[in-house]
Amino acid sequence: MKTPGPSGEGPDPPARATGLPPPAERGATVIPDRVVARIAAQAALTAQSRRAAVPPDRSAPVAPSASAAVRTGSVRVHLTMDLPYPTDIPHVCERIQQDVAQRVAQLTGLRVGEVALTGRRLVTAADASRGRVR
Repeated sequence: MKTPGPSGEGPDPPARATGLPPPAERGATVIPDRVVARIAAQAALTAQSRRAAVPPDRSAPVAPSASAAVRTGSVRVHLTMDLPYPTDIPHVCERIQQDVAQRVAQLTGLRVGEVALTGRRLVTAADASRGRVR
């Protein structure tokens, strides 16, 4: 149950009750580019395993790499990652881009303007089953 404020018109706003300035005057949260890039790389790794089904490589799995540029509340992300072959590459890339954009926006609160994706290499099931030649 709400109690009327001193003027009898309604409850006092929280900023006045706690002595804080209005939200617009308190400052801003700044998320560095490298933090957004790490979030994007992790989201790409998750999307890659879910959407692209890239088989694990025996030598050393190469995780997706990412860079980000944050400007005035929005972000542009560039991903570089391995892609499966054979598959519908445009469809897989589109789904990965959507997943990464959604996850970055969800975790950072930034608007994702663009997610560019570059295929580092195409990975086939034969690549994963081949061992190292000595």
